[in-house]
Formats: sequence, structure tokens, C-alpha cells
Amino acid sequence: MNFVLPFFSGFLTASVGIALPGLINMTAAKISIRDGRERALMFILGALIIIFFQTLSAVLFARYIDARPEIVVLLREVGFGIFSLLAIYFFFFAKTPKKIKKETLNMRSKTSRFFLGMLLSTINFFPVPYYVFITISLASYRLFSFNQIPIFLFLIGVMLGSAVIFYYYISFFGKIESKTDFFFRNMNKILGTITAVVAFLSLCSILNYYY
Repeated sequence: MNFVLPFFSGFLTASVGIALPGLINMTAAKISIRDGRERALMFILGALIIIFFQTLSAVLFARYIDARPEIVVLLREVGFGIFSLLAIYFFFFAKTPKKIKKETLNMRSKTSRFFLGMLLSTINFFPVPYYVFITISLASYRLFSFNQIPIFLFLIGVMLGSAVIFYYYISFFGKIESKTDFFFRNMNKILGTITAVVAFLSLCSILNYYY
């Protein structure tokens, strides 16, 4: 097993997963502008701790179901159906999301940014199914194994990739704020494309299993 690959896979998938403007990275950017970079970094630290445990849980769950091929195939089939429906929804039915308003992010000054980061990260359940799908897919192509060292390197990659994207938001948000309008206007198309690609990959893995 190439030990560089799990680290790079974790870094890349984390970077892609949180690169689009979302509640956590946009909140970190707003805190940086309003309260300073130090408090924003505390917010990010709180978020990263929860992301670590979410990712670890996802990988351990993926290891459990990877040892049971019939469950893996069933999940791929279910995933194909879900992601196909999501792609159709985002392309044809979803409304254009509204840009996050500053007033929705107002927080009391006494609120701990660290625990706020943990809270917002906790209510974001996306990392768990995301990393379950990623690690199972990588393992199916023999690009990842559920041994201790690859899992550890994957987790380090996820933490570093997440930290880099968060830091980018709090450091350069002033420069990219005007560009976020593009993402909000085209959010449905972007998400539709991503879910369509995932559905296609799921279909390929299903066909590869049966044929």
C-alpha cells in the first residue's frame, strides 16, 4: 500500500467537499471579518474536532460494511437511486438558494467561537455519508485499505485539507466575497453535476460487480 495515496485522497476529498460556500466556512469568514482572525481560528478548531470524529466514524463504518460485499452492493444500488433523484431535483426542481445574510450570522459576543464551531459542525451530517462513500469507492479500486496506518493517514489528510480551505476563507474572503454570488446563483447546477457524476460512478461500480 502506497502510504502517500491515503493522505492525498483524504486531503483532496476534504478540499472538494467543503470548497463550495457553506454554513461553516462562510461563518468562519464572517467571524474573521467581525471579530478577528484569532477567534475565527478557534471556531475552525472546534469544527475540525467534530469533523475528525465524524470522519473516523465514517471510515470505521465503511470498514464494517466493506467486509460484507452484499451490503456494499446494496448500498451502491441505493446510492445510485438516491444520487440520481438528487441530480434530477437539483437540475429541474430546486429553487435558487439565497445568499447568506449577515444578520443570520449575528452572534452574542460572549458565545464561545470554539463551541460554536463544534455545534455547527455537529449539525452538519454531510461528512459521514460522504466519507463512507469515498472510502468504500477507493477500497473497491484498491486505492485504499482499512488498516490502521492508511486510516490514520487518510484522517490526517482530511484534517489538513479541511484546515487549508477554512483558512483560505478566513484569509481571503474579502477578495472572493463578490465571487460567491456566482456559486449561489449556480449552486443547483453545481450540486446537480456532482450528484450526477456520483450516480454515474455508482452505476459503473454496480455494472462492474455483476458483469
